[in-house]
Amino acid sequence: MKAILFSLFFTMFCLGIALNSNSQVDIKQKAKDKSVERADQHADEGIDADLGAMESGVKSVIKKKEKSEEEEYVEDNESDAEDMENDDVSSDISKKSLTQPPLQSFTKYDFVPGDKVLFFEDFSQDEVGDFPALWTTDGSGEVKTLNLYPGHWMHLLATDMEFLLQKRVDLPENFIFEFDVVPVLQPDAYDASFTICLYNSDDDELTGAIIPGTEGVIIKCSENEWEVTGYNEEGNNMSTGTTTIAPLETEKLNHVIIWIQKRRVRIYHMGQKALDLPTVLYPGQKLNHLRFSLWGCSGFPYITNLRFTTASPDMRSKLLTEGKIVSYGIYFDVNSDKVKSESYGALNEIAKVLTENPSVRIQIVGHTDSDGDDAKNLDLSKRRAISVMNELSKNFSIDVSRMVTDGKGESQPVAPNDTPANKAKNRRVEFIKL
Repeated sequence: MKAILFSLFFTMFCLGIALNSNSQVDIKQKAKDKSVERADQHADEGIDADLGAMESGVKSVIKKKEKSEEEEYVEDNESDAEDMENDDVSSDISKKSLTQPPLQSFTKYDFVPGDKVLFFEDFSQDEVGDFPALWTTDGSGEVKTLNLYPGHWMHLLATDMEFLLQKRVDLPENFIFEFDVVPVLQPDAYDASFTICLYNSDDDELTGAIIPGTEGVIIKCSENEWEVTGYNEEGNNMSTGTTTIAPLETEKLNHVIIWIQKRRVRIYHMGQKALDLPTVLYPGQKLNHLRFSLWGCSGFPYITNLRFTTASPDMRSKLLTEGKIVSYGIYFDVNSDKVKSESYGALNEIAKVLTENPSVRIQIVGHTDSDGDDAKNLDLSKRRAISVMNELSKNFSIDVSRMVTDGKGESQPVAPNDTPANKAKNRRVEFIKL
């Protein structure tokens, strides 16, 4: 029996040598047949262990043969590289990927919300099924809940209609507007678009005009593009800019950030700056109204968490001189301590101050509103502070020995927890100089 098995192994060994010779003639065919050789090897390993040292010796020869073939394969490819530009592109790309990192693009995600909340709306005070109390429309809409995303959402339901916030917000020349939206594409529609209009008017009622007020900016949002149009004098002298970078995603939660700084408009979405127009607004404009509309649009979006804040505080002065920074630019999911990508700008500014002042140490303190259980809010605020410290250490190289953390939960409000806007003021992260 052993003699028969030895004969079988000897035959297979000879066959391997023959295959090796053939592979020198056709190296590509050899590569294709490698899986077959490996299958043969596994079959060899399953033969009766009685072969002992003989079997081990044969396996050793086979392994050396395979290693030699692999080395020969690489050498042949390297020597023939100049002749294979059009013959074996995939092999060339695979070889480059071993030494060359994938192409990446970096952009300045630079927005930093200020330390003052000017307005906040999450429809939490409105009953599901009602039209929200602070708004008016010439169409149809109602407050709803969604199975995939928490909170109350205003659903805009009427084409060629407007939805006006009836609370006037006197906006400074430098401010940030943020909101969450879930766009919905209607059947047979081209896109799930809608528009935002920030404008100036002495009238707090519906205008019925496609271009409202005396001056302002219209921002069209869709899954295909962003389009921004500035106007004055009832819509004359328009200027427009568009981009297809980072458009909306339908039936998903999108967090949109719009930064207006004098004449400049910047839009941030999906962790990047999608658009930056330096002179789209006209000089000296004062904006005080917010309107969503579906004029010429085909989307019926769900909208919530609308927030106006001041922008770009002098973090260096506040931390070094005043001893504390209050930040509304550190973002977390509901009941989560995971820091979201939109927090990059605020964290980057904090890191700059700490890098430029290496002797400064800080305490990071998390705060929540009063919704929910007191003990859970306290635990969440502590975990969020730790997450912020870890982000500063991991992504901005700030030594953890310079930072301590704490959480106060709902115990130190800066405003009564009686309205959505006041609750938004209480949800914050503070950086205190030690």
